[in-house]
Amino acid sequence: MSDVDFDFEFDDEPDDEATEPTEDDGRARSFPAFGPGRRIGKKFADTWWGNAWIESMEHTALDPEQLKKGRRYAFAGQVGSITVSPGRISAPVHDGDQYTPHDTVVRIGTLSDAEWDRLLDKVAAKAGHIAALLDRDMPHDLVHTADDAGVRLLPGYGDLEPACDCPSWDHPCRHAAALSYQASWLLDRDPFVLLLMRGRAEPELIEELRARNTGRAAAAEEEDVVGDRAEEAYAGDPAELPGPPPPVRGEPMALTPVLAAHDAPGLDAEALGVLAADAASRARHLLTATADEVLAPEHDAWQDAVRLASRMPRSRAARRLGEASGRADDLPRAIKAWEYGGAAGLDVVDAVFGPPKELVSRATDALREAGGIGGATPEVKNWRNRWTVGRDVQVRYGRDGRWYPFRRRSGEWWPAGPPGPDPADALLDLAKD
Repeated sequence: MSDVDFDFEFDDEPDDEATEPTEDDGRARSFPAFGPGRRIGKKFADTWWGNAWIESMEHTALDPEQLKKGRRYAFAGQVGSITVSPGRISAPVHDGDQYTPHDTVVRIGTLSDAEWDRLLDKVAAKAGHIAALLDRDMPHDLVHTADDAGVRLLPGYGDLEPACDCPSWDHPCRHAAALSYQASWLLDRDPFVLLLMRGRAEPELIEELRARNTGRAAAAEEEDVVGDRAEEAYAGDPAELPGPPPPVRGEPMALTPVLAAHDAPGLDAEALGVLAADAASRARHLLTATADEVLAPEHDAWQDAVRLASRMPRSRAARRLGEASGRADDLPRAIKAWEYGGAAGLDVVDAVFGPPKELVSRATDALREAGGIGGATPEVKNWRNRWTVGRDVQVRYGRDGRWYPFRRRSGEWWPAGPPGPDPADALLDLAKD
């Protein structure tokens, strides 16, 4: 599956803290806590694999009431920083009315070396899988490839084992449920988080894929396949030249993971990997784009910086893009806007203009009516293309004719969901949180 990158101790088991991975050995990653009021899509997670994680947890739950409390805890930001390492996710989880948090962990089985070998052999054989992972995506086909290798990537029924130091006997308790729900947000942004849970960190995975690709290239050379030199081929009759390649289907072809793993003086391998994946994605789009899409205006420098940073929002490359743009502090909010609405969603963060008076009147009435459902009618204030409902909710009208929900966070207005064709729908979606 950010504005957005799990310690279980079982009863009657020895303390294994000394043997747990640490960030220093590259096998553990820590993610800052999610703030309260985080907005998600119509489902809890934004991606199909994030929701698959949630379904696995919910199917084993013994008490639906604990799940409801866990969702509220997750939305309220009562989960502290999350640590992900092979076989486990952990975080301190607050009850809200207590100062001392509960130590909460969810365990998940790791893959054996043999299973990893089978999986990586399959993944390396398909460049589209490599491109998708570098692009922080997990296509259904990748999961099918894992199934073909006899490996289960996404957890199934009973694969998640929660534990917590609270006195509850529920499975999971509200604290473990909250941690599991927030873990889906991490999975939304980076499928390597799931692969780390299953036992392998991103650097070693890329290195193993690189080694496999190098071996395949060497084997191809040994086959001594002979072809025409380019100048000889193009010296002939142009009518005999092959036509253009057919449109690409599925995931884009990208450069090999060597770009992301190679370490050379003066070379930012991470940034190069982002650019390579982006170039492949744009090339794929152009092969299938309509004439209007091909001739669409190019993004300006700020839009392009945000577009690239949204591919790896917590990377060093993203930070450098923010610094180079001169708007580093604005970048997290801009990335969230891009994720929800692309260039149009980013534009509405700063755009201020006056819509037609008739539209203003209709929108104000619709928002008052929608805001008054189930309670007192809130105050609706309009300024230009922005409608503030109550204190912490706002709906903005974009230049593209769509309505964008915003929510106040720490004194700033943050994009809070995908746009819609109607202002009332945007407001009601916010009310579901």
